[in-house]
Amino acid sequence: MSVSGSTRITAPSWWRRLADLPCAVLLAVQLLGIVVYPFTESDLGRAVFSLFQLLVLFVAVAAVRMTPALNRISVLLGVPSAVLTLVEVFMPDDDVVALLSGVTHAAFYFYLAYALLRYMFADEHVTTDELYATGACFTVVAWAFAYVYAVVQVVWGSGQFLAAKHTGDLSWMEMLFLSFTTMTGTGLSDISPVGSHSRSVVMLEQLAGVYYLALVVARLLGLTLARFRPR
Repeated sequence: MSVSGSTRITAPSWWRRLADLPCAVLLAVQLLGIVVYPFTESDLGRAVFSLFQLLVLFVAVAAVRMTPALNRISVLLGVPSAVLTLVEVFMPDDDVVALLSGVTHAAFYFYLAYALLRYMFADEHVTTDELYATGACFTVVAWAFAYVYAVVQVVWGSGQFLAAKHTGDLSWMEMLFLSFTTMTGTGLSDISPVGSHSRSVVMLEQLAGVYYLALVVARLLGLTLARFRPR
């Protein structure tokens, strides 16, 4: 029985498929996080959800590595975000930790959105992963603004927001809900910005949502029309 001197190990086909679609994985993980959060009401549940957010960060870094953006910047912003995510598990009520976490997470997700935009506009061909990137980029921006709302709440107080069901600080899910309703233009529902600083951020996100939709529509329309242009 002879054994070949060089054995080549190949990854499973499903793993190679996922590796070719990092933006699809990022989008799926973020949407899964939205579904999982309602089951994390206890202290242990919130800790598990924090670790799940850490997983989102690593998936996001992997997606950035597939784009033309600089990997060093994603690591520079991603590592502090990951560390502060773990610190928040043990110090959930510390305002300084919450502030630093909100700033670093917002910066990381905004940079990731920039990287995904570069990825989508890098060439004249739309790949399957670039189509997933349009959805992933939208959710990434919503995630980033949710952390900006968290920073506003820490710095200027819970009085910046008004929730119909309770008073006091908004939970993370409420801030993410406010971000998605603002980004999509579906309305503010039962959570409203009542302070000057919160309203400023909401107006910026409304502009970002409209501008992003215009960019994506123009991009897809331009590529469609290019197919019918004479060579």
